[in-house]
Amino acid sequence: MRRPRFLPDNFTLAMIATVIAASVFPCYGEGAVIFNNITHVAVSLLFFLHGAKLSREAVIAGITHWRLHLLVLLCTFALFPLLGLVLKPILTPLVTPDLYLGILFLCMLPSTVQSSIAFTAAARGNVPAAICSASASNLLGIFITPVLVGLLTSAQMQGGSPLESALQIALQLLLPFIAGQVARRWIGAWVEKHKPLTRMVDQGSILLVVYTAFSESVGQGLWHQVSWGTLAGLLLISALLLALVMGISSQLARRLGFNREDRIAIVFCGSKKSLASGVPMAKVLFAGSALGAVVLPLMLFHQLQLMVCAVLAQRYAQEKT
Repeated sequence: MRRPRFLPDNFTLAMIATVIAASVFPCYGEGAVIFNNITHVAVSLLFFLHGAKLSREAVIAGITHWRLHLLVLLCTFALFPLLGLVLKPILTPLVTPDLYLGILFLCMLPSTVQSSIAFTAAARGNVPAAICSASASNLLGIFITPVLVGLLTSAQMQGGSPLESALQIALQLLLPFIAGQVARRWIGAWVEKHKPLTRMVDQGSILLVVYTAFSESVGQGLWHQVSWGTLAGLLLISALLLALVMGISSQLARRLGFNREDRIAIVFCGSKKSLASGVPMAKVLFAGSALGAVVLPLMLFHQLQLMVCAVLAQRYAQEKT
């Protein structure tokens, strides 16, 4: 039996089910501590496997294209946050203060790795450059995102100063990634052969963080603050941000003289935001009561960017070169 076209992918359905489970059966007390510990282990394992999987040769092949990488980084860490601040008068009437904080946090996150590369490949763009740009964005985001959060928001950060928060994130995300790169020599082929394992850890760790985040926030009355109208507002905001960044990055790439393959890589790498990196970072950076509201805009944006980029990649692939 064929899957209905209107039905979301399995991971999106799993995220929806996780939010419902956390809303109906939230974890408290000792159970919350156990889930938090399991989540930390799962996230560290995720970044270890990503380190073991990432090909150094592919990164080196694209690393010399510095103009492209600089433009992607500027779109990710400068254009997005600027839009989040400039559009504040339009955004704040649509959402609560905690949700606007989540939108700002979304704007400060690094790009995705897997989907940026996959969509660039599907659209017949510059794949080596996309691998390098997306990977660099993720690694630099471990340091840049906490600093931006400290500078641009007044949120109470769990780790204290941006520097302390960056150190916490580096210990939880960067250190396992480096260990994975070191271990790639021995386990890289095995990890490549067992890609479903990486996908299972990837999705499983995100679902664990989503469950613990929403469990904590439900106890603080999250769903009394978020109405259907607010959710519709979040979707409109996500669509606006995505359309603006895609349009601006495409025009900048064209005006700066990049060829078609490079423009494709710039649009897909510069307009995406990482759920896999963002959810663990949010858990380190933000206080428990606001965590669910901070993560919610990212979850909606993640699904929207996948749907839009899938359609756009098809159109690029069908164009005459």
